[in-house]
Amino acid sequence: MIQAVLFDMDGTLIDTEKYYRIFWPKALAACGYTMTDEQALTMRSLGRPFAPRQLKDWYGEDFDYYVVRDKRKEMMEETLDRDGIKCKPGAVELLEDLKKRHITAAVATATDLERTEKYLAMAGLRPYFEKLISATMVAEGKPSPDIYLYACKQLGLAPEECMAVEDSPNGVMSAYRAGCKVVMVPDQTQPDEKLKKCLYACVPTLADISHLI
Repeated sequence: MIQAVLFDMDGTLIDTEKYYRIFWPKALAACGYTMTDEQALTMRSLGRPFAPRQLKDWYGEDFDYYVVRDKRKEMMEETLDRDGIKCKPGAVELLEDLKKRHITAAVATATDLERTEKYLAMAGLRPYFEKLISATMVAEGKPSPDIYLYACKQLGLAPEECMAVEDSPNGVMSAYRAGCKVVMVPDQTQPDEKLKKCLYACVPTLADISHLI
């Protein structure tokens, strides 16, 4: 029986994943590099140490990940502060349903804790979550299982008692490797046949998840 639902944040709960696709290439361009759209998609939800390693593989060992990452954060923050943050379709409906059914909701995100708190507050979703788990709290980010294993431990639950909701391949693999029941709500990309084998379900919106629990 599912006791908790663990949510990815960017692209799953809030409509921010698209900005990573926009601002990674822009930040790289500002630093003299070129990034394709395919490469930008690969970067989604990619946590430490995988993101720095991936960029060094593409741009060489002298590539300064933190300079470019900070530039990307700066550009993205300016846009979000100006335009605000929208919830993904069905987010409030699902979270209200979980609340009524006394099913715990938590967040497991590659975003740092400070920005996670900020973004969820801006979207009006912060009160729904018992725990916020950031990839900065674990040794390795997505697609390693660390963040989901840690989230389950923090909730005092076994992975099989938790459903994970993700929008990206890296996130799906992280939750699947941890042993969670994984539901994908695709945002920027659809699952391929290999990824589908890791899924309990793939649904168009968060509102379609309630009947799966």
